[in-house]
Amino acid sequence: MTLRLAIVLPTLDERENIAPLLARIEQALGPQGWEAIVVDDASADGTADEARRIARADPRVRVIERIGRRGLSSAAIEGICATAAPFVAVMDADHQHDPAILPEMLAALETGECDVAVASRYVAGASNAGLASARRERGSRLAVRLARRLAGVDLSDPMSGYFAIRAEIGRTLAPRMSQIGFKVLLDLLASAPEPLRVREFPLQFAQRRSGASKLDRAVVFDFLVGLYDKTFGRVVPTRFALFGTVGGLGVVVHLAVLALLFRAGDVAFVPAQALATFAAMTFNFWLNNWLTYRDRRLRGGRALLRGWAGFCAACSVGAVANVAVAGLLKGYGLYWLLAAAAGILVGAVWNYALSSRFVWKRR
Repeated sequence: MTLRLAIVLPTLDERENIAPLLARIEQALGPQGWEAIVVDDASADGTADEARRIARADPRVRVIERIGRRGLSSAAIEGICATAAPFVAVMDADHQHDPAILPEMLAALETGECDVAVASRYVAGASNAGLASARRERGSRLAVRLARRLAGVDLSDPMSGYFAIRAEIGRTLAPRMSQIGFKVLLDLLASAPEPLRVREFPLQFAQRRSGASKLDRAVVFDFLVGLYDKTFGRVVPTRFALFGTVGGLGVVVHLAVLALLFRAGDVAFVPAQALATFAAMTFNFWLNNWLTYRDRRLRGGRALLRGWAGFCAACSVGAVANVAVAGLLKGYGLYWLLAAAAGILVGAVWNYALSSRFVWKRR
């Protein structure tokens, strides 16, 4: 039977969920005409190994194991670009998304009724009971309202992680997408030069079957980053804007530690300044690792120590560049405040370039 549909399953620590989900997909779609692509972000629980074990006996299952990069949006795009199927669906592997509605979604795409079929938690007949708390549901609804404005589509659930699309559209839009971790459907809709035709299908959003939720504060931050990227990202690159924002917070940390040691702790200025500098560098490294480079986050004591040392070294070089440029421009008669600002900008760009390349291994 001809391959009609690929189901992309971005995974992180979903080992126990893979086999039961594939059984549910087969029950919904039948034994032929589909494939499942497990895109795993180097799960610690052996999710990729479990998917490979299944794939050895089931040619409908394929595995992409990603090393050194993370994020649901980029994982989904890699899966979309990896299939030869004309249509592709993206869904979570935790059983909160019901495969039973896949045939209806696929039929709407095949008949040309829509460009994107979305499983919605908020249309008539749907349920959002699987959200873990009322707080998460309120947060989800707020994100939906913001996302509607960004996407420019009258859609009840633009934050849905469960949708199907013509694969050719996904591949065409992939180079335009930010792929910075926030919801891939919103990224797709906001990246389209012309509004896509969307039809929604009621989803009974279920409880997670096994494992822990991946939602944390950084995921919420990813959503805000996605909004920024689609609004201002072409003016100031999003990752550089994050790096600069973290640097600004680091200045506050530096001044606070300096005041605590020098003014309140009676420590001499030079050692107080040195300690404040290292405190700010450490803070900047931690926050950049957690947020700015979340998709390449360093983990484990040895990796963190090595990354911190590299970050401090990069920032030291940037500090020298900062002082040199500011001093040179001041010597040429530029107003001192403008010279200082130019030095700070050069230092920030230098720090960003070096730390991206040598600490988080991003070109």
